[in-house]
Amino acid sequence: MDFLNTDGIDDLTQYRINSRREIVSILRNVSQKKQLVRMVFNKGTEAIVTSILEIDPDSESVIIDRAPERLQNDRILASNNLSFETMLDRIRILFFAPDVESCIHDSAPAYRILLPASLVRLQRREFYRVYTPGCRAQIPIDTGRGIVNVTVPMRDLSAGGIGIVDEQMILDDMPGRIYTNCQLVLSDNQTLAVNLEVRNSLDVKLASGKYQRRLGFAFHEPKNSLLTAVQRVITKIEREQNAKATGMA
Repeated sequence: MDFLNTDGIDDLTQYRINSRREIVSILRNVSQKKQLVRMVFNKGTEAIVTSILEIDPDSESVIIDRAPERLQNDRILASNNLSFETMLDRIRILFFAPDVESCIHDSAPAYRILLPASLVRLQRREFYRVYTPGCRAQIPIDTGRGIVNVTVPMRDLSAGGIGIVDEQMILDDMPGRIYTNCQLVLSDNQTLAVNLEVRNSLDVKLASGKYQRRLGFAFHEPKNSLLTAVQRVITKIEREQNAKATGMA
């Protein structure tokens, strides 16, 4: 469960679905409604947008569409602990697979994973996040010799907060730590002024052997105007990503 963004959710147990019949029904609905699925692989360092092609309860299989690039496919097939995220009727669905294998579906290459033993269904709207390439956060820190703005890439954005990558491990990652007067710089150079509260921290070992720190922040005492602006940004990014995934951008 390391690679999906569950920032701000202290306990996923209450959202977990263990009924096999319900899991099959949910994933089948995702497939039938042609919902896009974000698959995270390569130890959480890469992601693609794909879709569920078929659910086969008899063979305990879920068939997933293949990535277009050969080298990317090689990395996917070599990955383990893969993570999946999608939306169904505006409810966020998370599930996981220990590994993936190649298969043929309708005469075309595809992936097969085991039917998950459980999945997570998050009904609270603020848990829905969008991937934010090209966006960054500017976070002021006190060095003891003055205030310095630390610029870090944003991984994702939700109505409740952001996820960032602190490659230099410079920020205080103690849960509850509040950073004030921060700026979110979006891909179109629009900026949003926010206060951020650390909710969680995870150090991830990359394929290179280096470690990368990922922090989840909640917006601290956000004003309604900020939440409205964030929701507009999420909608815009989601439309752009969906258009790109379907070849309409």
